[in-house]
Parts: sequence; structure tokens; C-alpha cells
Amino acid sequence: METRLEITVRSTEVDYLGHVNNAKYLEYMEWGREDWLKQVGSSFNDLVNRGLGTATVNININYLGECYNGDQLIIKTAPLKTGTSSFVFYQEIFKKVTMEKVADARITIVVFDITTRKSRPIPPYLLELLAPASDQAPDQNPG
Repeated sequence: METRLEITVRSTEVDYLGHVNNAKYLEYMEWGREDWLKQVGSSFNDLVNRGLGTATVNININYLGECYNGDQLIIKTAPLKTGTSSFVFYQEIFKKVTMEKVADARITIVVFDITTRKSRPIPPYLLELLAPASDQAPDQNPG
């Protein structure tokens, strides 16, 4: 399932060069992943209550454009593929008014047992939420 989260860039997210700092794009994407969990009927608290944690282990991000204070953004999030104990999200950030893509990323996340701190297989309920993840990026058309 692909989700969309709309946000507005705040003045506190802009650096001394007058644009959104690169680290903020990663934070926006994290907000998108949290929103994805909420929209599929789960949450980080739900994972913890099941004895699970997640850790981001790889981020491959492309910065394609600048964002400025007041820009309205759309963060698209969709599962891309699953492994035994990890899964990958594909995320894109667009400027809402022009639908210019300003960033995209593939983010790999590992599931782990919060007691042993060791990776563990993705549980069936989470696999179901992540389906249908495939080896192809979601539709590139933001429309």
C-alpha cells in the first residue's frame, strides 16, 4: 500500500543557505514511514508491544531539488521488497504545487527482538502489511 503524507516546511527546518537542510529530508521520510504504519493499522508502539523493534540499516537517497520555508510537500511511502528479517521502503518527496520530485530513497529496515537485540524474521502479520512489496519501484507518476 502506498501512502501520502502532506507537510509544510517550517522556518526552523531551513538552514543558513535558505533551503531545507539535507538531514531534514531524512526526517521527513521517517515521518512518512510512521504515517505508513498508522495508515495500515499499526504503529511503532504496536511493534514494541509484540517484542519487536526496527532499525534503519541503509538509506540510499537522491537529492533532486531544493525546498524552502512554506513549501507544501507530499511524502509518498510504499513497501518495495521484503527479505527474511528486513524490508525496503521506496519513498519520494514532491513539491505539492508543481509536483516536482525533490528527493527519492530506498530505505532498508531490519526487524529485531527488543530483548535479545538480535534480528529476527519478519512476523506474518507484518509481512501481510508490507504486501504486495515487489522488486519494482512504485509508479513514478506522482499524480
